[in-house]
Amino acid sequence: MENAFAWMAWTTPVAIFFSVIVLTLIGMTMWEIRSPCVERKGFLPISTTRGDRLFIGLLTAAYINLAWAGLTEMHQAIGGAIGFVVLLIVMRWG
Repeated sequence: MENAFAWMAWTTPVAIFFSVIVLTLIGMTMWEIRSPCVERKGFLPISTTRGDRLFIGLLTAAYINLAWAGLTEMHQAIGGAIGFVVLLIVMRWG
């Protein structure tokens, strides 16, 4: 049986995407060590920490991006930009 990772399409955009996710997780870990957060209530219907909001925001951005790709013929970068803006809104006010 061949190596399972041999089938992964490691293109430059994929490598950049995963690198940004890893750097974000490292940055969030350093931020948490330097300044521990407490749960707070924003517009989301639950009390959340920074990590919770990051996870919810990343999932929301991913679903927006997938919906954009599946439902429109417009350039994918627009959907990615909208997802990123939603991620920032969830992180700030969620």
